[in-house]
Amino acid sequence: MADCNHQCEGCSVENCSERTIEKLKPHPYSNIKKIYAIISGKGGVGKSLVTSLLASSVNKKGKSVAVIDADVTGPSVPQAFGLKDQLAESDESGLYPVLSKHGVKVMSANLLLEDKEAPIVWRGPIVSSFVQQLFTDVIYGDVDYMFIDMPPGTGDIPLTVFQMIPIDGIIVVSSPQELVSMVVAKSINMANMMNIPIVGMVENMAYIKCPDCGKKITVFGDGHFEDDVKRHGLKLLAEIPIDPELASKVDKGEIEEYQTSIMDQLVDTLFTR
Repeated sequence: MADCNHQCEGCSVENCSERTIEKLKPHPYSNIKKIYAIISGKGGVGKSLVTSLLASSVNKKGKSVAVIDADVTGPSVPQAFGLKDQLAESDESGLYPVLSKHGVKVMSANLLLEDKEAPIVWRGPIVSSFVQQLFTDVIYGDVDYMFIDMPPGTGDIPLTVFQMIPIDGIIVVSSPQELVSMVVAKSINMANMMNIPIVGMVENMAYIKCPDCGKKITVFGDGHFEDDVKRHGLKLLAEIPIDPELASKVDKGEIEEYQTSIMDQLVDTLFTR
């Protein structure tokens, strides 16, 4: 653990608002222009889905895109891109990400394992160090936008990423259930405490469309998410429906084949930052 530069009495480095921690630099052969982390305080709200869908949408706009799957013990991004059987390659210069069908550069713990079902049983400091290496030791080349799929909560990995990696902003993912609201707020407050800009919020599982009449049905009720967006003073940048076709594409590793405009506002927002 780094020492507090200000030597504050009783200071814990994680909580010191005055400290200065030098940010990590990517591999010398990597040139990364913008880095965004996709977060939520709770698991199961769809961070990996949003990350994969956003990366695919930005890639379709002609930008070079990379994804770091920082959910080390529960990696799922390779599955969405159809990379579950691939392994990352390396040479004397470093490690290389795996390319998706349409050229998204993906790096994940599961792309280093021969046995994809082998559990990663590591303690927090080792996991945090590994996530740093996914940023510093991998040769991504020229990248316009890098997206980091974060694990849930406000623990070791989010703290490491926020402190050590030069994040340009975060995108918060939530779902309409009241139960999720309080937990997501913790991640938002953590980002605010650490002065990380929040781009906006994405609502996953926002509604389902009736296949017969096209009416939007809010399965989890109305109002909770809109209230959260207003309460935190953030922008609602995308509403992702419960869509059997989308679920099928993810299961088949064909997220890039999903045709949608639901991410357009979020993509436009990133392009103008």
